[in-house]
Amino acid sequence: MAWTWRFEAADGGEVTPAVEPGSFTSQADAESWIGQVWRDLLDDGVDRVALFEDDGEVYVMSLHAEG
Repeated sequence: MAWTWRFEAADGGEVTPAVEPGSFTSQADAESWIGQVWRDLLDDGVDRVALFEDDGEVYVMSLHAEG
């Protein structure tokens, strides 16, 4: 099982951030990484991220604070 992130702009287009993580062996590792670098991703033009387990999308999450 491989856990990966897709990085998206506000318009839904893919963004290539300066630091790309590759894949993770667990969901916890992937989520820990995003928790450490989300501000850097915003600086790179990433508005939201999508987590994938192999080829299946698990969820999409905004990097912007709610409300």
